Amino acid sequence: MRKYFVTGLLILVPLVITVWVISLIVGTLDQSLLLLPERWRPEALVGFHIPLLGTIFTLFIIFFTGLATRNFIGNQVVRVWEMALTRIPVVNSIYSSVKQVSDTLLSSSGNAFRTAVLIEYPRQGCWTIAFVTGIPGGDVANHLVGDFISVYVPTTPNPTSGFFLMLSKDQVIELDMSVDAALKYIVSMGVVAPDAGHKTLNQAVAKAGR
Repeated sequence: MRKYFVTGLLILVPLVITVWVISLIVGTLDQSLLLLPERWRPEALVGFHIPLLGTIFTLFIIFFTGLATRNFIGNQVVRVWEMALTRIPVVNSIYSSVKQVSDTLLSSSGNAFRTAVLIEYPRQGCWTIAFVTGIPGGDVANHLVGDFISVYVPTTPNPTSGFFLMLSKDQVIELDMSVDAALKYIVSMGVVAPDAGHKTLNQAVAKAGR
């Protein structure tokens, strides 16, 4: 009975968590319908709630916003809007920081979170996976001698929190591993790792120890 129970858990737990996460995302996106006037909402028009309509509405807004800002007029409107936001004291600091981070992470030409690396952390002899986020800038770069890169070391099992480090390039080993595979490895606390990932990690650690 214990064997059957564990087998059932292994099948149902990932399915339940997947459904829960998807329902949470869809439920959050459905809240976008609250932006519409009350008389235009589905409940007022047809008398009942229509699932996924808010998700479709949100995706349409995102697509239409991107389409509208790709031309010259839309680009000028965005610039005027951003100039207005930068003149508001508190909003300026929040909006500028969030926009800078989102532009870096979501830009197709950026290198942030495109490469998984292996570093010694938190002490020599201990290894962990990190992600390259860029190179040190500002006055920080003036105090670092040599080639340095910035990395993000996620915590496990929650990779949304972590540590920001600046390391010399010779202390960083680039892994032949995709970011998705590296994240799975981190979130699972080392339980779920592709075979190629184990091989790559072992080779990297052996190479560093020479």
